[in-house]
Amino acid sequence: MSVSTRFVRSHPDQLLVGLVSVSDRASSGTYEDQGIPTLQSWLSEALAEAPQFERRLIPDEPALISETLIDLVDNIGCDLVLTTGGTGPARRDCTPEATLAVATREMPGFGEQMRQISLRFVPTAILSRQVAVIRETADHAALIINLPGQPKAIKETLEGLKDADGKVLAAGIFAAVPYCIDLIGGPYIDTHDYIVKAFRPKSAIRVK
Repeated sequence: MSVSTRFVRSHPDQLLVGLVSVSDRASSGTYEDQGIPTLQSWLSEALAEAPQFERRLIPDEPALISETLIDLVDNIGCDLVLTTGGTGPARRDCTPEATLAVATREMPGFGEQMRQISLRFVPTAILSRQVAVIRETADHAALIINLPGQPKAIKETLEGLKDADGKVLAAGIFAAVPYCIDLIGGPYIDTHDYIVKAFRPKSAIRVK
């Protein structure tokens, strides 16, 4: 894989996001990928400041997945990498293993919460194997999260579940992402509360 050009931020707190869709059929053109458009649309609406995106559509090949994640973090400088697809028990589903192979540290709470949200809809949520990890280099760190493959499930796990009155029934995982990125030295990002409210301890909230 050739080395990619590092992003240049338009301002210090601009988030750099890598979006990776892992699918044999979509990458071969058998059907149109829905994962990356869903992720980009949701993030563009949820984040208070527009991020930059780097998009990759690749097949279910462990070495290629790992190489792609390394390139997005080490060379391009992404702060957050979201993958979609390849997290089930099928023989070709290898995204979690490829993600763990490039990890410095695991962040198991993200996968646990995603499965809790999905279990509200389908008992087969226990078959999902999504993981989240931190990858660190000498001067940079990024959060990498595996997400489900279906657009509806992507939105539910990121945003969480609310009742008709807007009360949160199950917190979406993205509520914890901004503070996690703070802690690993990334940019300070905020969200639109009506989509998902970012949680930070009071001592970590920046006064505007």
